[in-house]
This record gives sequence, structure tokens and C-alpha cells, in this order.
Amino acid sequence: MGGDDAGVGAGVWNSVSGGTVFGAVVQAQRIDSLNVEAPPQVWPPRQLPPPLPGFVNRTKERRTLRELAEAAVGQGVRTVVVTGLGGVGKTQLIAHCVRSDLGAFFPDGQVYVDLADVRRDGAVDVAGVLGDWLHAFGVPYGHQPAGLGGRADLFRTVTTGKRVLVVVDNVRQAPEIRALTPGDGLLVATSRTMLPALRMDGAVQLVVDPLDEREAIGIVRGRPVAQGEGPAAAELVRRCGGLPLALRAVGEWLVERPQLGLDDAVRSLAPFGGAAGRGWADEGTVDVMEQVFDSVLRQMPDHTRALYRFLGALPGTTFPAALPRAAGLPRVDAALGDLMTSHLVVAVGPGRDGATPAGPPHRFRMHDLARAHAATEAATLPEEAARSLLRTVTDFYAEAVAHADRSIGGRFRLQDPPARSLAELGFAEGAFSGDGQGLDWLDAERGNILAVLRAAAREGLHDAVWRICESLWPLFHERARHADSLEAHPLGIEAARWENRPDAEIRMRNQLARAHAALGDLDRAAEELRAGEPLLALTEDARLRGILAETGGLVALAQGRTADARDRFTAALAANSERGDQHGIVVQSYQLADAVRASGDHAEARRLLAAALGLARETGDLAMIPKLTLLTARVHADAGEVAQAVAAATDAAEQAGEQGLTSKIREALELLLGLARRSGDTALAESCERRLAELRGPGDLPGGA
Repeated sequence: MGGDDAGVGAGVWNSVSGGTVFGAVVQAQRIDSLNVEAPPQVWPPRQLPPPLPGFVNRTKERRTLRELAEAAVGQGVRTVVVTGLGGVGKTQLIAHCVRSDLGAFFPDGQVYVDLADVRRDGAVDVAGVLGDWLHAFGVPYGHQPAGLGGRADLFRTVTTGKRVLVVVDNVRQAPEIRALTPGDGLLVATSRTMLPALRMDGAVQLVVDPLDEREAIGIVRGRPVAQGEGPAAAELVRRCGGLPLALRAVGEWLVERPQLGLDDAVRSLAPFGGAAGRGWADEGTVDVMEQVFDSVLRQMPDHTRALYRFLGALPGTTFPAALPRAAGLPRVDAALGDLMTSHLVVAVGPGRDGATPAGPPHRFRMHDLARAHAATEAATLPEEAARSLLRTVTDFYAEAVAHADRSIGGRFRLQDPPARSLAELGFAEGAFSGDGQGLDWLDAERGNILAVLRAAAREGLHDAVWRICESLWPLFHERARHADSLEAHPLGIEAARWENRPDAEIRMRNQLARAHAALGDLDRAAEELRAGEPLLALTEDARLRGILAETGGLVALAQGRTADARDRFTAALAANSERGDQHGIVVQSYQLADAVRASGDHAEARRLLAAALGLARETGDLAMIPKLTLLTARVHADAGEVAQAVAAATDAAEQAGEQGLTSKIREALELLLGLARRSGDTALAESCERRLAELRGPGDLPGGA
């Protein structure tokens, strides 16, 4: 709106406070000329990891998957469980099948998750997985139900009638994926165990066995075995257990040493312990892979082995490229290249720590078997060295998360700005500078951040724990990561106590209360607020009184305790007035007016809103102007003042349109549509319906469901 908001404000004053109401035809014309941008195009998701080179032709398994895909089209939902040893190539089988055989059967979306990334202490954040998938299908995070049941229902609804492929990696038990079933399509789960409960549900099981000699040697050499190499090839396949991951690692080792042959590769492996033929016992896989990894690592340069041990000590499952750089490891890029060449590390997508999202990937993952082996290597570190490494990792995340948080907005924070710049943390120039990059990075890293929080809490790194929790607020709030919030904030509360920081404990309890309230557990939210209130006597910061009072007001209003809500919002308004926070005064006036409206005092609500609108225009608080005007319209509607409500709602729609606030445009139009129908204004109703249709995205359902 810039310097033109006076004209918008004049529309509000003339049409509402001044008593002038435009005619019905004029209102419809204003809606028809509204600046409404069509929702951005949402492309059908294609989330499966790309297939690696060197895949051998598993003809039988691919034929089975294709037959299941054909059977699933138009026939509801089919489920297949792909089982086999770790490292046997289950995920790569699916990735290659989708690329060459299955993709055409599922044009409406292909979504993927590795449950290892979202498993915390054995439990899986299924609601978080569904939230990401719904967002990929065009349902904004803010429009999703908070709980697991609501998201599962919405996911089935969104995918009903569509040809959708759902792939879930590293499933341990059937309940982990039942809620992830689409309305129509094919669900493919990979697991190292049989999952008989899913078979009872009607799932088809596909067993992926280790490769035989003929198939396996193609991975190692990429060509037929040379004359005289047959016995060595057979022995190498036996020592690698027919596992593609092990064979690729050995094959890459040979590619780097063209002067060596298969006999040399066999000699490089430790004496084989007889793991072959152990069936489904993963211990056999570990025996095989330990020998292969040991052999490959022995040939690696020192800087690569140092990175390997470092990665084995990390609490999370993935890592940003900036982390080992910030930790001061030597020749990080060269070491990463070595590990990627050996298929021990893979890129997991375009990172957000570079200036351009389309640039090379900056986040990586170790194969879970390689990660387990690297953890044994890291376990040899002396205790003090291990603790120092964790301190380094924790400090990196505390500062990186703070930078990402500060790129999102200028909200109140207790902690000081990060000591190190993004460049000093190993990030590329321009990190988090683009629209939403900071929030995207927090979201991509959230599993690692939570793992670091748990490890740091165990080691007593309390100052970093509460600071990380405070910086994660925009992620929890904007992306509705409520399960993560419920896990993180109790750690933050305990850390604040250890640090004797009552102000931080108040902040932690307030943020935890917001998560409980978002999930509908208002009693638990109220408990957290009550626990924080006595701590106010230990701090003089009026902002903390204000945030506790505001959250208490929101909880009381949701519980129908309007008098209590009014008192709390009044206290929050006073706290913001005391410290001269103009934006806080506007926000708390809005909250108080909403509570006053709920109590039926329409005149007082209008007075509060008029004063807040004046202050918002005076201070340039543009985003609040359409919110205040829209609430004014609701107050008029509650009071039966339909013409004034229509005028205010029209003003709100125009104000939101000038700022590109799509959600507020939608709210204003939906209110206008109801008012037009209520008053029998057909022209206005038709205008609202047309503009709402233009705003409807691919994730919107009929009736606003």
C-alpha cells in the first residue's frame, strides 16, 4: 500500500464510521475490480529419490510391481510391502521402476518419506508426514487440521479419484503407515521385516533377495567378467553377500584404481565371517558391510576418514554441507566427493543454504548401514573429544537456527543475535535471503535439530537448548509442527531452569501452551500458563507479561470464558503500552476487540477497532489494517448492521488485495458472500462466488472442507 493507505483508510471511515454506505451495485463493481491473484500453480509432486546408476535388471520384481500398479488404477487402493536385507536395494528398485515402468500409472502425484528421518525414540511423527504431503498437493499448512486423524481423513479426501503413488521407506511396524494410505492409488512400503499385520490387511509381499553372481558382478565391473576372473568374481560376490550397496562401494574402489583386478578387491576384504545364508537376520548384513566399509575406508585419505567419523557422531540422519565446514574439518568438499563416489553418502535434494535454490544440493544423507558403521568408528573417540564434537555441532545449530529465525521476521526474542555470521558458519553468500528460505531450511533440518536438542539436553548444554527452542517458534507456528513443539519445549523448560533463566522458562511455557491450544488441549495449555505466571515476579520484562496474558486470553476465549479473556487481553494491551510497542498495541487491541465482540458489546468493540485502525495507519502497520477492518465487518454483522458490514468487508477485501494477502481476501469474500445471501443481493453474491473460484487452489475442496 505504501503511501496510499490514507485513501484506503478513508474508504473505511466514510463507509463505516461516517455512516455512508455504497449501494449494492457499487459494492459488486468493487468486488469485480478487486486485485485477486490466481493461486500459484501446484505441480503434481514427484518426491521419490532419483535412481542411482549401475542398477541391474531385477526382471521378476519389476514385473510384479508393474502388475500391481496396473491393478491399482481405478480400483481403490493396493498395498505392497517390499522386504529384504538392509543394503539389498529395495529403495533403488522402486526408484528405477517409477522412472521406467510405473510413473505413467500415477500422473497425479508421487510422494515419498523415509521414516528414519521422522522417527524419534521409536515413534514416528505421522501427522508431520501427512502435513508435508498435503502441502505438496496444494493444501497450505495453515489450512490443515492439527491432529493426525483430521490430516489422515483430509489426505484420503484429497487423493480420492486420483492416481497416486505413496512410497514409505524403513517401516518397522504396520501402524506406522496405516494413516498414510491414500484414497486411491498404490502404497509401497519397504521394510527389513515381513510386517505380517499388513499382509492380514490384504497387502501383497514382494521379497527382494541378494543378487546372484551373474547380476552382482555387473555392478562391480559394469561389463562382463574378463577371462580368468570368474573365481575371483564369485568370491567377491560371496564376500559382499550379494548386496548392491557393498558391491557398488567395491566397484567404485576399483574404478579409482584401474591397475587393480578383482583378485585385489577380494584380498582387500577381511576374511569373510560366513554371513551369507542367514536369511532375514540383519546381523548378517552388518557383518558383510563392516568388512566392505572397513576395506574401502582403509584406502581413503585422512581427510575423508575424518569426515566419516564426524558424520558417525552426528545425532541426526542428514546433514547440511555447512556443518563440517563450520566444524573446521579439512578439505570437506573433497571428502564429501570421496564418500559420494563410494555411495556411502548421497545428496537428498536442493539445499537452501545457497543463494540460488536451483543450485547444487547442499544436504546429504549417509546410507543407514554406512551411518551405523560410521557410528562405531566415532565411538572410538575419547570421551572429551566426543563431548567437544557435540558442543561444536550444537553451537552450529544454535546459531544457524537463530539466523534462519531472524530472516523470517522481527518478533520479540530474549537471546542476542548470533555471534558468527552465516559465512563463518560455512553457508554460501545470500543464505536465507530469499522469500521463505529460512523457514524452508528450518523445516528441512527439523529432524536433525530435534536430535541435537535431545543430545545437548543429555550432555547438559542447557544454554543452547533453550535458545534453539526459542528460535524454532516460527517453524512450529507457521508450519504447524505441533508434535515437534511438544517434544522440544519440555527440554527448553528444563534447560531454562538449569540456567536460572525464569524469563526463558516463561517463553518456553508460553510457546508450549500455544502448541497444546492448537491441538485443542486447552486444559494443558492453561496448565502451562499457570506454571509460568509465578515466574513473572522474577523478571521485570513487561513483554513477558504481555505474551502470557495474550496466550491466556486466546485460551480463555476458546473455552468460552469471555470475561476472563477480556481481562487478559486488557493486561496484554497494558503491557505493550507500558513499553511503547506500537505494533503490540495494535495486535492486543485487535484481540481485546474480538473478546469484547464475543461478549456482545458491539459499541466498545467498534471503538477499540477504530482506535487501532488509526494507530495502524499512523505507524504503517499495513498487515494489520485488513485484519482490523475485517473484524469491524464481523462486529457490524453480529449487530445486524448488514449494510455497514458489507461496506467494511469490501474495504477489507480491497486492502488485502493491495497487499497480496490471499487468506484475508478469501475471508473477506466468504463473509461478503454470506451477507449478500442474507440480504438477497444476487449481484454481489455472484461477484463473490466468481472471485472465490479464482482464488481456489488445487488443494481446496468443495464447500471449504
